[in-house]
Amino acid sequence: MNGIDRGEPLLDSVRVLDLGGDLGGDLGGDLGGGETDTVTRLLADLGADVLKIEPPGGSPARMTPPTLGGVSIPFALHNANKRAVVLDPADATDRGRFLELAGGADIVVDGAGRAAGYGATCEELAGRFPQLVTMEVTDFGLRGPRAGWRATDPVLYAMSTALSRSGPMTGTPVLPPDGIASATAAVQAAWAVLVAYFNRLRCGVGDFIDFARFDAVVLALDAPFGTQGQAATARNKGERWRGRPKNQDLYPIFACRDGYVRICVLSPRQWHGLRAWLGDPAEFSDPHFDTIAARVQAFGELGSLIAGLFAEQTMDQLVAEGQSHGVPIAAVLTPSAALESEHLGSVGALAEAELAPGVNARVPVGYWVVDGQRAGFRTPAPTPGSSEPCWLQPRYDPEATDPVGTRPLDGVRVLDLGIIVAGGELSRLFGDLGAEIVKIESTAYPDGLRQKRAGQVISESFARAHRNNLGLGLELRTPEGAALFERLVGASDAVFANFKPGTLPALGFPYQRLHEINPRLVLAESSAFGDTGPWSGRMGYGPLVRATTGVTRLWTSEQQPTDAARHPFYDATTIFPDHVVGRISAIGALAALIRVRRTGSGARIHVSQAEAVVNQLDTRYVMLAAEAQHADVVEDQPVHLVLPCAGDDEWCVVSLTAHSHRRAAAAAIGAIDGPELISTLQQWARDRTPGEAAGRLQAAGIAAGPMSRADDVLHDPQLRFRGVLVEMAHPGFEVTLPSEAGPAPYRNIPPAGQRPAPLPGADTRLICREVLGMEAGDVERLIARGVLFVPSENGPEPAQRRGVST
Repeated sequence: MNGIDRGEPLLDSVRVLDLGGDLGGDLGGDLGGGETDTVTRLLADLGADVLKIEPPGGSPARMTPPTLGGVSIPFALHNANKRAVVLDPADATDRGRFLELAGGADIVVDGAGRAAGYGATCEELAGRFPQLVTMEVTDFGLRGPRAGWRATDPVLYAMSTALSRSGPMTGTPVLPPDGIASATAAVQAAWAVLVAYFNRLRCGVGDFIDFARFDAVVLALDAPFGTQGQAATARNKGERWRGRPKNQDLYPIFACRDGYVRICVLSPRQWHGLRAWLGDPAEFSDPHFDTIAARVQAFGELGSLIAGLFAEQTMDQLVAEGQSHGVPIAAVLTPSAALESEHLGSVGALAEAELAPGVNARVPVGYWVVDGQRAGFRTPAPTPGSSEPCWLQPRYDPEATDPVGTRPLDGVRVLDLGIIVAGGELSRLFGDLGAEIVKIESTAYPDGLRQKRAGQVISESFARAHRNNLGLGLELRTPEGAALFERLVGASDAVFANFKPGTLPALGFPYQRLHEINPRLVLAESSAFGDTGPWSGRMGYGPLVRATTGVTRLWTSEQQPTDAARHPFYDATTIFPDHVVGRISAIGALAALIRVRRTGSGARIHVSQAEAVVNQLDTRYVMLAAEAQHADVVEDQPVHLVLPCAGDDEWCVVSLTAHSHRRAAAAAIGAIDGPELISTLQQWARDRTPGEAAGRLQAAGIAAGPMSRADDVLHDPQLRFRGVLVEMAHPGFEVTLPSEAGPAPYRNIPPAGQRPAPLPGADTRLICREVLGMEAGDVERLIARGVLFVPSENGPEPAQRRGVST
């Protein structure tokens, strides 16, 4: 970052009142702990002044297990970087102090309706203080047919479709690791509340957000109707197939001498490297094996060859040799091995921290690197009442410049170099909120989301990821193309990229150069393993990130693996962490734009997918690392059941996280709470549909949910009531595509725009004319020379393109 002023924290001067705690009282037991605590910790990491309000005796979340040395690990992790005051809701003076603090805040986040105890709900606070953004976080929302339902991570996995794609093709579905759903919901909540705050800066009016964790997990974990979603696009007349996915061999795992490795061979070039590594077997020399489909079809024979090659070598040997052959490969590490890796240690992703006086642990620092420095764990969680009930800094309160009801990012121009899911999600989130997204594409290096089925004009994934985009065909690797890009940088607010580290500098545009061109520019980047450290140069995809960080080892089952699987790991069909990394990057980019408005100083944001995974599972990883050191760890012992129900491959998830839940479950089914309760529940569920079983147990106050597929989500009564999904039309499809309506329900922000995604280069002439002020003849000459490109003459016309901001 030579010569670049790092400036003040991105969210400096943002005041956040935190009423979080352990969501749902005795429902606690999830490794996520207080979900709203995590939301405000993310804002605190980026520099916001977060003031936590606790009742006398402190927040109940301070006792949430697991504990280390008597200290709650989730509370300690998710309340770092905050201040804390004690206010008694029974005391009139303290209620007055609370209202005074709320009136001076920018954001209020409440996780269990605690604001009402101090005299006003979040909804009422938003009405009383027009500048205030308030958010109430619940499991299913404050209104709707399932507003009273309760959720744990396993229930959210079941109802969001994640469980239906996890596990062997037959047998019990396998629950993903506990904690990911809650962490994903917290990221979505932080994004949603920061969007409302940015809107306040523009129009002068805050908002109230009725935020549901279920909505968030449907949209942001492994979206069935998102980018690379698992749902079929066609609306078949009959019922769609409801079985498990059959593509477990796309990212196969093989046993080796000291563990397992995973390969992720997608491109023809990668396949050629693997074939050479295998000794160029004649039976796989046919060019048709360049396609993924052909290799999957022949996986029985091909997998045997690979297994034989790998069996007698170590993980380290295989990773080194695979990299030398250009084969994307990773060791399937345990969480402890991942935390002890040279890479995470050398890049500063972990830090020795004091969770509480005398209690130390090695903890993940946080999601973001800002201007070359980590934005994360700085100070331990505060003790109750350790701060004064006041705000430390003046509130940033600029004059309103835009009317209420317009999209918050209108007028923001983004140059999008992002690719595949994480890149596509980042730009879509901004485009949905009004930003002008210029999707820059190359004929030589097309975005992987452009891959489409025979006869298609555009893929479903590209249509979803790049709606509300303009398409610019520009070859950056030509001198003239680089000169045009430089001019665009000078006229833009942000550049988004998720190339392999070093690609932008190799193109002549390191951040130093971009900053010289435009000091107000925000560069938001992500990569598999970060841009520094021993693993930064590795080829990386989501499946390899999960393997390297220990997630694959946690995504497992005690069921005997089938002969085809050869291993007990079941994370092959998830897209995690791509969707959530897109949102983490979006939070960092929007926070940087907030600083630009406040100070005029741009920023560079970098997110490592591997570090994002470790932070998503921070409680689990800190606990496992402490146990490996034989520390004083006390775990909770929740029981999460995946019960077979009436029908073919139909299941219901039930969470018994407290003794009271066992008693309630027994009463609900007319049984006795004893050693036989679980087997009795299993027999009881077999005679009922998943919806019937879940409904009966939810009525008794027990977290339970049916295992949903994509069609079930599309028709879910709570999601439909809340308008979470909308039908998106694209001229390339005869049917509409279900897609995200927006980050959350707002009062003062309209739903996402629905402008169709462009064909490659569809808006090249428009952008050159209106943004760069080029003459038509100059544009045509550059098209003729291959510096610019437009859709082919025989392709369909782009549909209803709009003009660009000038």
